[in-house]
Amino acid sequence: MEIVIRLFTFIIPLENSIFRLISLVGFCQLLSVFVGFFINISRYNQAMEVINKHIMQEYLALKIDFCRKQLKQLPNVKLQTFNKYKKPIQKIIVGKHRYLLDSEPGEKYLKIMQYKETLERKLEYYEAVWKSKYKDIPYPECESHKVIRTLFVDKSTKVIMNKAYFDSLKNDANTDHPKPLDYPFNGIYYRSAAEREIAIFYTENDIPFKYEPKVSIKGIPGFIYPDFVIYIPELDNCKFHEHFGMKDSARYLAITNTKYYNYTNAGLVPELDIIFTHDVKEIPFDIREVSYKLNAVIGVTMIATKQSPNNQLPAS
Repeated sequence: MEIVIRLFTFIIPLENSIFRLISLVGFCQLLSVFVGFFINISRYNQAMEVINKHIMQEYLALKIDFCRKQLKQLPNVKLQTFNKYKKPIQKIIVGKHRYLLDSEPGEKYLKIMQYKETLERKLEYYEAVWKSKYKDIPYPECESHKVIRTLFVDKSTKVIMNKAYFDSLKNDANTDHPKPLDYPFNGIYYRSAAEREIAIFYTENDIPFKYEPKVSIKGIPGFIYPDFVIYIPELDNCKFHEHFGMKDSARYLAITNTKYYNYTNAGLVPELDIIFTHDVKEIPFDIREVSYKLNAVIGVTMIATKQSPNNQLPAS
């Protein structure tokens, strides 16, 4: 009888411990559900924020198409950990092949894997925005493809305005005219509040850009410094962006007209290769102007491409 009592007194705390363990597991599972819920809420809020920044429908459809095509083309790459002599070793797995991380193919495929993960996050993000705002599927005519547009850098030399050209431009290269220190963003000082707002817009909408890069164009001795040169990865194409402030000033208006002439003389087409935005006293600058005009130049580019042979724009 004494043995039974002792056994019973042992089982009771054991049962309590098991109950506590089960309760702890249940709590962790419940917590994971809540964490997942709040992560989804966060993603939804991010999507809403992008919508509030006025991403246009055509450009959003183009981004979705680009991500889907890129993901289809990329190989399936995995990172796995193996034990060798009781030490963990990470290897890149591509099909039947295994590569050490510090090997040349290992480093190459690791970058591909990271790029693929980035694309997957972006696609999820863009699709969340689309589903929250539009009922139909993304426009099938908004297809990502390479567009050939050229710029005369002198009388006889043209360059294609693609990624290679964009990468060749130095960011924030204009040292001829000192800038005020009133409008900083991401380590760069901008000349006006409007220009800083434009830079924030491009950054938040994942559009690569160079601010005041050094550019050679036909008919201009030395260099010019456009306000922005942006790169559209979905089209492998660069666009210039000039923001004109003080348009009510006669001197500034003359400078504006000169810029129009210089760009067209170098083979660029306004509202196709160049975005022009304005800031005047009577009409305060609104960032939606950038969104509308960006969407317009992308739309014009895709329409012109669709109408031309070989799915490319005629070179300028």
